Amino acid sequence: MEPKNPTEQPSVAGFNYRTALSDQARRKSAALILLVLICATAGFGGGYIGSKNRLDESSGTSVISKANQQVVLNESQLINTIAKNVSPSVVSVDVISQAAATPDFFGFSAGGSQQRSAGTGIIISDDGYIVTNRHVVPAGTSNVSVTLSDGTQLDNVQVVGRTNETDSLDIAILKIKDTKGKKLQKATLGDSGKVQVGDRVVAIGNALGQFQNTVTDGIISGFGRSVQASDGSGSSETLQNLFQTDAAINEGNSGGPLVNISGEVIGINTAIAGQGAQNIGFAIPINDVQGLIKSVLNKGVFERPYLGIRYISLTDDYAYQYNLNVKRGAYIVPSNGRSPSVIPGSPADKAGLKEKDIITKIDGINLDENNSLTSLMGRKSVGDEVTLTINRDGKEQTVQVKLEAAPQT
Repeated sequence: MEPKNPTEQPSVAGFNYRTALSDQARRKSAALILLVLICATAGFGGGYIGSKNRLDESSGTSVISKANQQVVLNESQLINTIAKNVSPSVVSVDVISQAAATPDFFGFSAGGSQQRSAGTGIIISDDGYIVTNRHVVPAGTSNVSVTLSDGTQLDNVQVVGRTNETDSLDIAILKIKDTKGKKLQKATLGDSGKVQVGDRVVAIGNALGQFQNTVTDGIISGFGRSVQASDGSGSSETLQNLFQTDAAINEGNSGGPLVNISGEVIGINTAIAGQGAQNIGFAIPINDVQGLIKSVLNKGVFERPYLGIRYISLTDDYAYQYNLNVKRGAYIVPSNGRSPSVIPGSPADKAGLKEKDIITKIDGINLDENNSLTSLMGRKSVGDEVTLTINRDGKEQTVQVKLEAAPQT
């Protein structure tokens, strides 16, 4: 019997087995060739892009690929757009104040001299209200003028109100009395409660008091920060619940806006870290100022709601120091003999709060790293009734408090 032709293969159910093997082999070969082509193309393309991006040693210049160039261009356009949209709502604030008189060698008080200073402000209404920092318009301020983004100077500016020197909220409100027919553009206020670490931000301000509408950008580096701030004259104040940002903030930027990539104001620039620190700036979350802004815009008066207590914001260390089981909240510190723990006649006093009480919630919101007492109170208005959850002697209870306006002194 002659052997069968090895090229001839049996059929199964009408399917030619040899043909199937041949097609499969061809497909594998085609796939292999395609894979080789893809790898070669990718290698060539990657090498080309790498060569375009690497430093040209002969010329000393860097050539950027079109893709990277587009990213840089888009980012630059974004910041440019934000600056154009927000800058008309930013003003330079120029201040003349009277320095305190100082006694001379014989004990007589010499007359105080005039001092000039500058900061930044944010227009919050089209009829001329401006929010800035308290330290921009210090006690003894005798004259305030503002300069709009187009260079127009407006001299008739009133200090509507400023928080107390001991208040951790460093805020003042100004009012342009005569706009000279200029149409003012108010800023768009955002929701600082939605801000996350890593969010892109832009700071705008009157850098060093002479470079108007300076624009810098960066990210939110942290939030819930507390700092001891000083103006260099020896006086200091404690500021709480601040955003930390690496966007450059310089002297003169105080009171200017920190805005998100949508061009919404989410903070008010207020302080920078000194002693060799670089790119560490702080801003007040805009939500903390909403109560004051509403008061001025709705009533025309500067009213800061307050409880009337001396407290510390609890951390693990403070809880250990005071031997407390509760580690987060506002602890009403015992009286030191000079200042009462609860101010007599204050809303806290009327509600029955006592020293060593720990406020753990306001209207159901926990006091913690993200929400300080200052922050939550800043969102309220005078006349609001709030529910405080407190821990007293290890037991939790709720207390109703009607907020009143903080004394001006």
